[in-house]
Amino acid sequence: MTASLSLGWPAPAKLNLFLHINAQRSDGYHELQTLFQFVEHCDYLDFKVLETSELKLHSNMSAAVADSDNLILRAAKSLQQRTGCQLGAEIWLDKRLPMGGGLGGGSSDAATTLVALNQLWKTGLSATELCELGLKLGADVPVFVNGFSAFAEGVGEKLQNVEPSEPWYLVLVPQVHVSTAEVFQDPELPRDTPKLSLESLMNSPWKNDCQTLVAKRYPQVAKTLDWLLEYAPSRMTGTGACVFGQFEQEQQAKDVLAKLPASIKGFVAKGANKSPLMLRLAQC
Repeated sequence: MTASLSLGWPAPAKLNLFLHINAQRSDGYHELQTLFQFVEHCDYLDFKVLETSELKLHSNMSAAVADSDNLILRAAKSLQQRTGCQLGAEIWLDKRLPMGGGLGGGSSDAATTLVALNQLWKTGLSATELCELGLKLGADVPVFVNGFSAFAEGVGEKLQNVEPSEPWYLVLVPQVHVSTAEVFQDPELPRDTPKLSLESLMNSPWKNDCQTLVAKRYPQVAKTLDWLLEYAPSRMTGTGACVFGQFEQEQQAKDVLAKLPASIKGFVAKGANKSPLMLRLAQC
């Protein structure tokens, strides 16, 4: 068998268009309701199938992540173990999404690894089976495997495909790392937002229950959000630190990006209800 090279598998960012914390369960996990949408700004992964079961990862990430903690390698190994596949892979990661920003980059990388290697190794798992594998790696991984904008409930594992509008977003990246675990452990986090029907949520003002707390704990997030709110309806995604503003036209978003202070990084990207990963998979 000749080793085959498969290039350009996207791992897109996601935004939480709203995030409501409904309750904390006895096991410590939180019940939530959230709306995920992809944006066309991605990490990219290349894969070479190996005849041995070896897994090798090359990355342009400045901060090294131990192999035992790396979601890409854990995803590949879990697929091997689930299917008994004897093949391996050499993987190249072009990291473009900020780490720890609430954009789901690590989870998206893991999902792309599962979807791509399931195709390249011909292991034949269904999307549902891949989602089950992904959930063991992280609560957000199934959303990326599923590949469609989704309303999520439970701890984030109950998904229902939805089609919100696909505006342009300006996403700003404060230079601070927000710990998701610390946010969910904070006694000041609201945990009592009433559960609502999807129809009601889609027709209500959208908010993020973590935003007030994170802005209080991290002044850089508050400062960045205040700046962006001058130009567009804006919120934080996930537990932060990234914030996003919504625009009807690409040029409007680019005009605001051009005014950005040098101390803040950002990018413009279009919302996408169908993941770029699904479009890449369709090319196989």
